[in-house]
Amino acid sequence: MTVDAPERPRWRLARAAVLLAVFVCAACGLVYELALVALGSYLIGDTVGQASIVLGVMVFAMGVGALAAKPLQSRAAAAFAAVELALALLGGLSVLGLYAAFAWLDLYGPALVGTAFVLGLLIGAEIPLLMVLLQRIREQAAGSAVADLFAADYVGALLGGLAFPFLLLPAFGQLKGALVVGVVNAAAGLALVCTVFRRELSRRARVALGAGTAVVALCLGYAWVTAHDFELTARQQLYRDPVVHAERSRYQEIVLTRSVSEPGRTGTDLRLYLNGDLQFSSSDEYRYHEALVHPVLNGPRGEVLVLGAGDGLAVRELLRYPDVRRITVVDLDPAVVALARSEPQLRRLNGGALDDPRVRVLHADAFTWLRNATDRFDAVVADLPDPDETATAKLYTVEFYALVRAVLADGGRLVVQSGSPYFAPRSYWSIEASLREAGFATTPYHVDVPSFGDWGFLLAAPGAAPPALALPADAPALRFLDAATLAAAGAFPADRRRLDVPASTLLHPRVLEYARAEWRGY
Repeated sequence: MTVDAPERPRWRLARAAVLLAVFVCAACGLVYELALVALGSYLIGDTVGQASIVLGVMVFAMGVGALAAKPLQSRAAAAFAAVELALALLGGLSVLGLYAAFAWLDLYGPALVGTAFVLGLLIGAEIPLLMVLLQRIREQAAGSAVADLFAADYVGALLGGLAFPFLLLPAFGQLKGALVVGVVNAAAGLALVCTVFRRELSRRARVALGAGTAVVALCLGYAWVTAHDFELTARQQLYRDPVVHAERSRYQEIVLTRSVSEPGRTGTDLRLYLNGDLQFSSSDEYRYHEALVHPVLNGPRGEVLVLGAGDGLAVRELLRYPDVRRITVVDLDPAVVALARSEPQLRRLNGGALDDPRVRVLHADAFTWLRNATDRFDAVVADLPDPDETATAKLYTVEFYALVRAVLADGGRLVVQSGSPYFAPRSYWSIEASLREAGFATTPYHVDVPSFGDWGFLLAAPGAAPPALALPADAPALRFLDAATLAAAGAFPADRRRLDVPASTLLHPRVLEYARAEWRGY
């Protein structure tokens, strides 16, 4: 036994140190996994797919790592310290490296699989080595040793799982959060080996670990100092125009870009992106918002509900009608609304609509809010993000539209932005099928929005009679939409007419499958 017959207090303290190292390393390992999943969901949007890839690859690699650790057990202390240094370096730099692969190299998928595999390999090697170290302090029954190790491991994983979303992300963000965890990982491994098991280290091993520690510290330190500049440069690589505002809210990445003057145009083009998806271009957003809002107001409109639209542009169009008494905006992200109220060019674009006394803004998930809503509305405008992510797909289901129907007053109508019937026809007609299955009669229409292409909407009303596609008799003067244009919007060419596709539900979100498949090449 390497630790020479320690007295009872000494071996208990050494055993506690090993279990503490297990606890900390488990927390760090789970944070690395969650960081990869979170980054993938931000960049790619496929949360379930990214989680499946990361967890599947890492768990498989952990098994390989456990087997690969067998030859290292004779030098368990030095091997464990080396594994922790490698984990600290790779895990700490993992988010930075994958972001670079996404922004510059278009190799995100292979880089993600490779990173997850190597991280899993190193994490899998930890437990066998720690088991050997625990038994060298004081030999005990295998069952008891395994129980102690796994208890510390699982409790540490709980800490990591809670620390990532509630501490690391808010305090440091993804890039620096991973770096912090890398430092903690290296410190835990080195502290254990250099105190409890220092006698096991040869002079050569000590020199090697010292050099390795210096390299890891320099790399992580340099990454910390340059993280902000790196993120700005990498983010700009993803956008055509200069980025003038960027932030990571609790829910999404929010980016505003502003172009220089384009040939044939005067002024600049302001664009809003959420998680990389374009929300509007100031050069043509009026086409989209006029088509979205004015047809649904051809009827009762005293009380209007807006789902999404935190940029205030749809609300701007609603406020053009004096008889709209109250507008309730339900938008999930306070950061988007705050930006719409404070960014000078965006505020000029929306006319300060969100601060109008007729407007109340609520921050809530639209699905959850509708389940508890007691008010009734004459018109509902669903201007929600496209259903290409798990979180947004539920907002295009039969169940969601049934909740909307429950809050409509007699004679009320609903309009849904529904994506492109040209680029994503199955998604578009699946949304229409979901509305019909929820008890709505629908009137499909589409217009040309140059920034988006051919873009579709669905006007709906409860019952069997499709709502008329027409402008209100008292509609204000519009820049794009008139009676003839709107009438033409209801016609679909032969290659884009109704598809017989099934509705989307919570348990079978077909619209998510369609959206991912159809938009993959764009």
